[in-house]
Amino acid sequence: MSGIAARLGGSKGTLYNYFKSKEELFEAQVRDMCGEAEDRILEATGEGEPVETLTRLGEQYLQHLFSLQTVKLVRILIAEAQRSPELARIFYEVGPARGRKVLETYLEKAKSQGQLEIPDCALASEQFLTLCKASTHLQFLLNLIPPLNEEEIRLQVGRAVSALMTLYGPTAKAATPIR
Repeated sequence: MSGIAARLGGSKGTLYNYFKSKEELFEAQVRDMCGEAEDRILEATGEGEPVETLTRLGEQYLQHLFSLQTVKLVRILIAEAQRSPELARIFYEVGPARGRKVLETYLEKAKSQGQLEIPDCALASEQFLTLCKASTHLQFLLNLIPPLNEEEIRLQVGRAVSALMTLYGPTAKAATPIR
């Protein structure tokens, strides 16, 4: 807390007036970062055909996942999850779970407009996000590869959109999910 106060140009006491603990400050940062990412993803789900919308959304998603700020946060959360499971839960709820729900809501809308034929929009949203990040995200988290550049993001998202449209596009005959 002393280091943070020094960087902000204030005192530790002033910082403690706003946040009771390091954990509370960290939670505020997590909520702020996740809120910003959600805003960008919501913007991406505006008007347009599914291919365009999913492409915008996928590119926003990967730009967020491969940003140095996000990867630093995720690495800290993973390292601290054992000691502070509440912070990990908050991150998951305000970050990944909320983002997936935004996508699910978009897919439901596209389905109701006859643009997509999806039997399970929750599953389809997970499939799409998993296809977008592929194995490259884990490799990046482990510091095995550098962050993807714009062209690599475009290519990876293009493949994910193509796969989703093959499964659930208006002319696709999506298989009934196994339960």
